[in-house]
Amino acid sequence: MPDFKLRNTGLDKSIKRIVIIGPESTGKSTLSKALARYYQTLYVPEYARQYLESLDRPYCEEDMVHIARGQIAAEDALARQLTRPLLFCDTDLYVLKVWSESKYGRCSRFILEQIAERRYDFYLLTDIDMPWEDDPLREHPELLWRSYFYRIYLDIVQHSGCPFLCVNGHEEERLVSAVEGVGRFLGF
Repeated sequence: MPDFKLRNTGLDKSIKRIVIIGPESTGKSTLSKALARYYQTLYVPEYARQYLESLDRPYCEEDMVHIARGQIAAEDALARQLTRPLLFCDTDLYVLKVWSESKYGRCSRFILEQIAERRYDFYLLTDIDMPWEDDPLREHPELLWRSYFYRIYLDIVQHSGCPFLCVNGHEEERLVSAVEGVGRFLGF
């Protein structure tokens, strides 16, 4: 794995960063890609998937910081490539915080500091009303766990200080709702 060195370059405040957040298997990646296509811009894939797929061992607590660094580096690199000031993020560091606290009972100071430093403009929270899709990287298919994590993410977006929209329904309904919500947020 590359060792990502982070430098505090400051986030370009002219770029509107929209995060798609929610529990596992709720269509975040699909929605991120579709929104980027619709708005003719870029999206930041979830770095954790790429990282975990490349591991030749089970992940451990120390991997959370490597994943955070990779997510930040990917987001910052794509932000520099934008031709329009709009970037969709398939997750943010809150997901790592929730994951780490759930799995290990704590979260790295680095991740918490980065959450405090990085700013986003709008959240789309994906509901658990989509069917679970099995995937070797997913861990909590039970409805009880999915509901639990949804409530945690709802609390996060409600207290983020950013506007947010909950999206639900099938894939097409989610996209229509998200496009309308993002459009309202952007003043279209």
